[in-house]
Amino acid sequence: MPSHPYVVRAVQSGEALEPELEQVLALQRRNLPPALSPEEQHAQGFVTVQHDLPTLLRMHALAPSIIALQGSDVVAYALVMPRECRAWVPVLDPMFALLEGLEHRGRPLKDQRFYVMGQVCVDKAHRGMGLFDALYHQHREQLRSRFGCVVTEVSVRNTRSLRAHARVGFETVHTYRDAIDTWAVVLWDWGADTSR
Repeated sequence: MPSHPYVVRAVQSGEALEPELEQVLALQRRNLPPALSPEEQHAQGFVTVQHDLPTLLRMHALAPSIIALQGSDVVAYALVMPRECRAWVPVLDPMFALLEGLEHRGRPLKDQRFYVMGQVCVDKAHRGMGLFDALYHQHREQLRSRFGCVVTEVSVRNTRSLRAHARVGFETVHTYRDAIDTWAVVLWDWGADTSR
């Protein structure tokens, strides 16, 4: 855990809910490709999907996402996206369809207890402080009683993100190309994870 005064926890319900989610959206906007130079995208990574507040509120009702705060400022987030969220983010429908056809450890993924990491992002000024790992470890602590693994996909161009996911414990289980990019489907199997 970083020595800086960060708090890593679930988004709170109640009064703090909308302000915290608005900060998530602001951080997201700052890390979408249009806001970054190609050099920044290559060196620092980027996010690809833009959400809106109503969608994040619906996702929160199913399973609160994890945020890192410094004081009251959201400086990192990792969105929890159970399969029920599929219809709410149409751009991700092809990913959910693909996941239904994959196998992991000889079993169809669709028959396993998994959720999708909707997106993970750490503010530029707070990278290198251990927050990426802390977000994922909080996910595991909060959700391992409901799920056996977490799955996400990362652009193969996003080498920083791929390295960070591998460091946490994710393995690449599939790679494919669509009209936009080439993607690595990565999975962190909590049942097989004994080292962390």
